[in-house]
Amino acid sequence: MTDNTSFARRLRLRRLHHHDPERLFIVPLDHSVTDGPLTPAVRLDALVGQLAAHHVDAVVLHKGALRHVDTEWFASTSLIVHLSASTVHAPDPDAKYLVASVEESLRAGADAVSVHVNLGSREERRQIADFAAVSEACDRWNVPLLAMVYPRGPAIENPRSPALVAHAVQLAADLGADLVKTPYAGSVTDMAAITAAAPIPVVVVGGPRDHDEARTLAYVSDALRGGAAGVAMGRNVFQSPDPGAMADKLSGLIHRKATHLGRAVRAGRPGQAVPV
Repeated sequence: MTDNTSFARRLRLRRLHHHDPERLFIVPLDHSVTDGPLTPAVRLDALVGQLAAHHVDAVVLHKGALRHVDTEWFASTSLIVHLSASTVHAPDPDAKYLVASVEESLRAGADAVSVHVNLGSREERRQIADFAAVSEACDRWNVPLLAMVYPRGPAIENPRSPALVAHAVQLAADLGADLVKTPYAGSVTDMAAITAAAPIPVVVVGGPRDHDEARTLAYVSDALRGGAAGVAMGRNVFQSPDPGAMADKLSGLIHRKATHLGRAVRAGRPGQAVPV
């Protein structure tokens, strides 16, 4: 199949993979708009520096946060600018809306952009329309697009439902995303079925804060065994007692060859491991 992706977009996608051509370790730091300060005792600049020094492939930041981060960190990690926002204080926190554009993200130095869609939310229609508009702008400017698509809304009983996760992945692919961030489907078998059929690489969410480090590492291992291209983990990294040490443990797991996780693989699309 011919790859019609532009050279510039492929080049920027390649830059995201600082430590492994097929795996990604992303640390989202966009939570501050939603929830307030990430780690009041640690400055954002110092936090990004720790993550860059411990093999994180990319961080996700809002545009204004970039004014408070040293450019030197981005020699060893990539910048994804998040375009969506909402706060926990809103009448409907699931109603995401655009607060930045692809063009201004490029002016800020972004390697990629991300947009958020809550599948099944009351404001799903607007979020999907925003996603489509961002996708078109990414095509125009040759910018990689990470779609954060979560089953989340009043009628969603199980956000890890394999059928819903598969729908989230397909929605992201059909509207032009290069990568999709979505929940883990709950089992290695269910996740493997989803990733094997996925047209684009799947990165699983990190989930809520878990103070059991061994359980967090086991969760990541299961996601990778299920064919995930990597993990986008925020709270379990930046809220840990030592974010750099936690990032180092996770990056060692994520960037390790799949055979070291106890299963044979054959080469699939970039960003995916396909069970033999």
